[in-house]
Amino acid sequence: MKKWLPIIVAILATIPGVYLRLGGFHPEHNDPVMMTIITAVAIFSASFMLTWACEVMQLDIPQAVAVALVALIAVLPEYAVDMYFTWMAGQHPEGDYVHYAVANMTGANRLLIGIGWSVIILIFAFKYRKKVVLESTHKTELFFLMLATLYAVTIPLKGTLNLFDTFVLIGIFVWYIAIIIRKPVEEEEIEGPAAVIASLPKQKRLIVTWGLFLISALVIFADAELFSESIVATGKKFGVNEFLLVQWLAPIASEAPEFIVAITFALRGNAGLALGSLVSSKLNQWTLLVGMIPLVYSISYSTADHAHDTNFVQTVMPLATMQMHELLLTAAQSAFAIALIAGLVAGKREAFALLILFMAQFLSPFYDDLLPSYIPNATPHDTVLITFSVIYIVFTIALVVMHPKRFINIIKGYKSH
Repeated sequence: MKKWLPIIVAILATIPGVYLRLGGFHPEHNDPVMMTIITAVAIFSASFMLTWACEVMQLDIPQAVAVALVALIAVLPEYAVDMYFTWMAGQHPEGDYVHYAVANMTGANRLLIGIGWSVIILIFAFKYRKKVVLESTHKTELFFLMLATLYAVTIPLKGTLNLFDTFVLIGIFVWYIAIIIRKPVEEEEIEGPAAVIASLPKQKRLIVTWGLFLISALVIFADAELFSESIVATGKKFGVNEFLLVQWLAPIASEAPEFIVAITFALRGNAGLALGSLVSSKLNQWTLLVGMIPLVYSISYSTADHAHDTNFVQTVMPLATMQMHELLLTAAQSAFAIALIAGLVAGKREAFALLILFMAQFLSPFYDDLLPSYIPNATPHDTVLITFSVIYIVFTIALVVMHPKRFINIIKGYKSH
């Protein structure tokens, strides 16, 4: 019974959030802070259940199918929150939901690299006095991540997200899946709560695994709206910038379980697997998550009351100046991160470079008003975003010039082995 305790606790922790949903509670009429905490705990717990179920699922279905499904399912919590904001943006294009959708997406992507990648590398470096070495198979993820990043730079330049972006980015992800399902997948040792489920007889294991999938999916979809609206309401209640809460707090709740699992692998000495999993997650978010935004926005916009003057194909999601700068910074950070680990080796120097630059721009709202606006017609915050984008891009170009062979090897990553 003791071994099952984490699973039982995770299930019980989702109940209050579901109760809020079924009870018709709304942050406008209730305490938004408490609702944020309750729904965040529910999504956090559901994310853990998804992680365990994904690990066990690979025992009972073909590995090629498991790889594709795990890639999609593992990031479900983050998708649910961002797709809610995107749907509401289509219903109310005059409001702030477009702002929130872009904030959540860019925050999730930058956190994954700035905190996720750097912490994994530092933990391994300080505990084992070694650099993290990625398997050569991860050249595939890096190639497709590089491809998606190069395309992502064009989005802020044209100032919109549209259905062509959906076609390209989801196309990149489908191409990636078509490659990896042909590769041999090594058996991974299952540990923790997932190992408890894996030890069951096959029929019971299938029931528990799919039961966890069902529970976690229902919880995530039930609480995504309440969690999203509660964060916004909390910001308004305390005069805190809602954009910043949506950008950083929401992704923490949905991505923390993935970080914790990766950190656990690093502490056990398997940092290559840990960092590799986060590289794959970054690719999923940078292709599927970004690609789904204009598609969901278009569907929502076309079904809203204001859709009489447009149609599904013509609908685009316009980006304000700040949103374009946020996307540019996210793309620039991605390019720099790829350049740093293109040699499939990462140590303290690479980790601190990612972490320090991330923290400097993360803390910028606290000091951007103190900076001179040396970019004409730009707000202080826009100036900071542009400045860090330039820094990332300059460093990336320097790394490419210094180590061209690394990138030639990465380009070969599109080939299946």
